[in-house]
Amino acid sequence: MKKQTDDLVKRAKRHESEAFTELMQLYMTDMYKVAYAILMNDEDVADAIQDTILSCYENLRSLKQNRYFKTWMLRILINKCKDILKQKKQVTYTDQMPETPFYEEEYAAKEWAQMLEPLDPKYRMVILLYYMEGFNIREISDILDMKESTVKSRLQRGRKQIAELYEYKVREGRA
Repeated sequence: MKKQTDDLVKRAKRHESEAFTELMQLYMTDMYKVAYAILMNDEDVADAIQDTILSCYENLRSLKQNRYFKTWMLRILINKCKDILKQKKQVTYTDQMPETPFYEEEYAAKEWAQMLEPLDPKYRMVILLYYMEGFNIREISDILDMKESTVKSRLQRGRKQIAELYEYKVREGRA
């Protein structure tokens, strides 16, 4: 997969639109999961992904190492999501039913987002990137622009918070 990504990035840098399209399709599910975990709203997720794709297309030549494309792209996506949250003043409506039918991957992403929703946001993103996206601690520190030790401590505290929430639900008979 890494070799395939490197090849697609090289071709996309040469302005091969088919390669860029294939590259975006390759990571669309990953972008959706990350954006939904932050924004919790399909319309905002679509806006963030659209802005990310445009930004990637316009700035692809600035990517120095092709093998870090996914990290670079997700960092752009996270920044776009943060911009949307700032614009909306973090007002979200989680009780709205989506207008489109669920796809299996979207459903799984929504389940993860619901499970992570009660977590402190600073732990939520680290947990999502580590467990859902499979990034290692160094990659997460690059994406979120923080020290590896901070990523490790947030990962540990996030796990603890999840365990406490689960224990509470078990005691209350809701799990």
